[in-house]
Amino acid sequence: MLGTTGLRVSSVGLGTLTWGRDTEAEPAAELLRNFTDAGGTLVDTAASYGDGAAELVLGALLGEVVDREDVVLCTKAGVRRTANGAVADTSRRALLDSLDASLARLRTDHVDLFCVQQPDSATPADEVAATLEHVLATGRARYVALANHPAWRTVRVADLLAPQRLAAVQVEYSLLERGIEREVTAAAREVGAGVLAWSPLGRGVLTGKYRRTVPADSRAASAHLAGFVAPYLGATTAPVVDAVLTAAEGLEIAPLEVALAWVLAQDVSSAIVGARTPAQLAPVLESTAVLPPEILAALDEVSAPALGYPERR
Repeated sequence: MLGTTGLRVSSVGLGTLTWGRDTEAEPAAELLRNFTDAGGTLVDTAASYGDGAAELVLGALLGEVVDREDVVLCTKAGVRRTANGAVADTSRRALLDSLDASLARLRTDHVDLFCVQQPDSATPADEVAATLEHVLATGRARYVALANHPAWRTVRVADLLAPQRLAAVQVEYSLLERGIEREVTAAAREVGAGVLAWSPLGRGVLTGKYRRTVPADSRAASAHLAGFVAPYLGATTAPVVDAVLTAAEGLEIAPLEVALAWVLAQDVSSAIVGARTPAQLAPVLESTAVLPPEILAALDEVSAPALGYPERR
């Protein structure tokens, strides 16, 4: 279940960040088919992914590759493209215009989950909450969520919504990024929202493929995604990656299985994996790994986020 709602989502979600740009229609169709055949339901996209290209590809596949009702469809809004680059805009106008455009690209009259992609300091929280209530009232979405918001903003928007209206928070969470444990996970629990973990494989770094070099066909070698991966390629992350590889060797499983199993052992509703190719998705779908307590404890220790006042006293 997603938080305290009745919405059922698969423990692993399918992300579409690369669709329409690095992932063309044919492999995207195979990804979607393989994902749903394996029991997956949650498919995550956003208006900002490829400036709408991901939604166009996904929309063409819904009803052709899978039935619309067989997927829990999530899209996001709140990032607007300008001549000076992307800016956060969560105004009523921006959110509703973006959602209507997303629905057209996705060829559907509603999404199951509508998510505000990032906070916008220029838009009051009550305007965001009122817009989300309007989205629900007009049937454009069945549930609403926030992505990448700090705990205080999450609680503020949740308090302004009707009780139990905020279904989820979507946040980066992996052994390389555990910052949400400071306050966000507790805030989500307090307001009854489920946690959707994006990049559970540490932007691909926890697969171990970057340990010695940068593969030519990887995201880190891509002109538009290299900056996304770069923060996790430094020396500070090496001990965590090494620990994952050691655990994988001892358990005789792939490193990605260790990284994914660790996230799924936490208090999350789903882990969203943005596989670029069917070959990358296959081991995720095949994984049934459950980590022994001693391995979980060792990984917890090596990756523990720095906590201080007032989170810990």
